[in-house]
Amino acid sequence: MKIKLFLFCICLLSILVSACSNQEKESIPVITIMTHDSFSISKGVVSGFEEKFHAKLVILKSGDAGEALNKAILSKNNPLGDIFYGVDNTFLSRAIEADMFISYAPAQLDRVDDSLKLDPENRLVPVDFGDVCLNYDIKWFKENNKKPPVELADLIKDEYRGLTVVENPATSSPGLSFLLTTIAEFGQNGYIDYWKKLKANDVLITNGWKQAYWGKFTAASEGDRPIVVSYASSPAAEVFYSKEKLDKAPTGVVIDNGSAFRQIEFAGILKGTSNLELAKKTMDFILSEKFQEDIPLQMFVFPANNKALLPDVFKKHAEITEEPASLDSRLINTQRDHWIREWTEQIL
Repeated sequence: MKIKLFLFCICLLSILVSACSNQEKESIPVITIMTHDSFSISKGVVSGFEEKFHAKLVILKSGDAGEALNKAILSKNNPLGDIFYGVDNTFLSRAIEADMFISYAPAQLDRVDDSLKLDPENRLVPVDFGDVCLNYDIKWFKENNKKPPVELADLIKDEYRGLTVVENPATSSPGLSFLLTTIAEFGQNGYIDYWKKLKANDVLITNGWKQAYWGKFTAASEGDRPIVVSYASSPAAEVFYSKEKLDKAPTGVVIDNGSAFRQIEFAGILKGTSNLELAKKTMDFILSEKFQEDIPLQMFVFPANNKALLPDVFKKHAEITEEPASLDSRLINTQRDHWIREWTEQIL
């Protein structure tokens, strides 16, 4: 009888401990950042956030940038997260028109350059940026006694026939940025003619960046294309990930003469968040030096906070253009789908 009573007490104690443990877990607030598949953050930054705010940080990856935004819009009445990270300036107006973000100016927003701030109501605030541009294989051009391109118009010249690989703007974020670069450079009435000449010059079009860069680009694969659409920070990534110590990047970039497109990423608090105050603190954290200084070597783009320190590999090998291609975000929003359809019909 005593043994049964003892066992009963043990079971009861176990149940009570488990219940208390579950209650403790349930009491920890959770903040969910909905984002695209390319988002990355180091474990140390995550643990630093969780220790500081005594909360659980969940990263909800939801497809590429366009797909993730579409999911957020479709679920705006019952949001999948508290914060959305990764709206870029090609989709900014669409995101704002969906009326699903709360206006909030995070701490240290004053440390973000005004040129990056495209929403005066701070529903979406800049968190990082980078330039989409042509990258070329320095060794290939040297060995073949050719000069690398210096502007977009070079790609349709005979000496560059069959050398370029680009991404489909309907399925790729850098592909769309490159399409917008050509529209800014050649105009809405001239960009299709440019693309037809590019196609006649044997340009290769892939569905995405990985397929182009890691599958066709001579500097990163067994491919046969020494020119690829990538980022002006890609040379820094080549040096950082190289098995050998490199003093110079093996790739160069074309960023002058309006040949690069400034891609700015934004984040904002989703309406319907169940923890608004923690969401605000999270936005503060995203613009803090701790988070911002983690961005370059995680996603190989530049932090929006101009007080954030850059790693040496970025200082030496990542580039920023002084004259990015320019298109108004409202024009992009109204014409983007039309341009993609027109490009698909005329070029593919």
